[in-house]
Amino acid sequence: MNQDQVVVIGGGLAGLSCGVALADQGMRVTVLEAAAGLGGRASSWAEAGTGDVVDIGPHIFHSEYHNMLAFLERLGTSRLICWQPGKVLTIASQPHATPLQHAHLPPPLSLMPSLFGAPGLHLEDYLSMARTAMRGMEFGEEEVDKLDAISALDFLRRQGVSEDLIDWWWRFAAMVVCSVPLERCSAASLLRIHAQLSGYKELHFGFGAVGLGELYTDQATKLIEDAGGRVLTGTRVRAILADRRADGVLLEDGSKLFAETVVSAVPPQQLSELLPPGLAAQAPFEVFDSFEPSPYISCYLWFDRELQTERFFSHLWSPRRLNYDFYDLCQIRQGWQGRPTVIASNIVYSHRAHGMTDEEIMRETVGEIAMFAPLAAQAKLLHADVHRIPMAIPCPTPGFERKRPAARSPVPGLVLAGDWTRTHMPCTMEGALKSGFTAAEEVLADHGQDAGLALPARPYDGLAGMVRRATAHKRGVSPSPE
Repeated sequence: MNQDQVVVIGGGLAGLSCGVALADQGMRVTVLEAAAGLGGRASSWAEAGTGDVVDIGPHIFHSEYHNMLAFLERLGTSRLICWQPGKVLTIASQPHATPLQHAHLPPPLSLMPSLFGAPGLHLEDYLSMARTAMRGMEFGEEEVDKLDAISALDFLRRQGVSEDLIDWWWRFAAMVVCSVPLERCSAASLLRIHAQLSGYKELHFGFGAVGLGELYTDQATKLIEDAGGRVLTGTRVRAILADRRADGVLLEDGSKLFAETVVSAVPPQQLSELLPPGLAAQAPFEVFDSFEPSPYISCYLWFDRELQTERFFSHLWSPRRLNYDFYDLCQIRQGWQGRPTVIASNIVYSHRAHGMTDEEIMRETVGEIAMFAPLAAQAKLLHADVHRIPMAIPCPTPGFERKRPAARSPVPGLVLAGDWTRTHMPCTMEGALKSGFTAAEEVLADHGQDAGLALPARPYDGLAGMVRRATAHKRGVSPSPE
């Protein structure tokens, strides 16, 4: 019987990072991907009409993505991130834009001067944030289970945040960082991201100067194959072979691959379908079908002229808003400078676009761009792509955090990876990378190797760090955010 050491189901970020980490430790890995290409929810391809490489949807990096940046460094592509160190984000507020940029103040105060000029907000609105700001500095994973029981909207109201500030900032923040409306968002999920984004000195964003898939898919494949492993696309797994332990997979063509360890790096609903019914009904697997996907729609628009817009900007929340974040790819992608503008945008939690045609979405998106870049109203749209994606992330609704499973499953030989597992991180590319490294640690532990692969979040900087350390000492827990 031919037997691999490890079979990884799923060729996205979690699966490939796990495969590379194991290959680097001398293990023979087979990665199985059902789609024709690798990358999953962080994939890219050459667009048929233009030949330009586009992503399934635009993604951002930030300077505290330590696992992601370490992975790209290992692959030799870390230089291909286009960083924006000065300005964090421009909010396309009316009647004037609100640029967010760091002042020379300790976290979490460094962004406050930018917000003081926000139209429509007053001193009492800013003062109403005091208790929430303190909770963000105190936040640690020991609070997650308690906060996960309530919605972020209920939490903010209990903290005394004004309704004007909730509408101006927090509804926007819930959509752009959690991909759900504020009233549906877990307080734990939102406060974790708030703490991380405000707790580090001069945190800034970056964007792929090439397609997302070009940053890692071919490079990861080569490393795995050079170590004696395989990366197989167009190879669908029908079932995980598991009785008392997982010992392989059944493929769609009826063949079987046997392995010492199976790593599942697919979404929770898909994993439920792969497990034997008896196992799927047991903890922690029995709740996987209740993970709700947050769908999104991504638009790519090629204009006939330069729109003189920002590299990265976002609209505030509105009940009728389609798009939130916008990216001028001609200010991001290598070799695109000087071309007529190409804009990518995201319609997150896209239920409100249900029933709209691609043409209607494109027309509405051009109108929303023109609200910030008026030249778009006179420009001609040369070409457009609309990508409809069933899941950006699992919706972090109340109760979500408590359902996230550990990497080591109760089934011997079965290890879990994916941004939805218990990473102590938001569901992001960084969370997916960390889950892949954590899964690799569990596999190696079964072989007697203690490998510290997953990098924890840094302690907070500045005032945020001081408050967190004092709070952790009082509670008798680790001062690390994790």
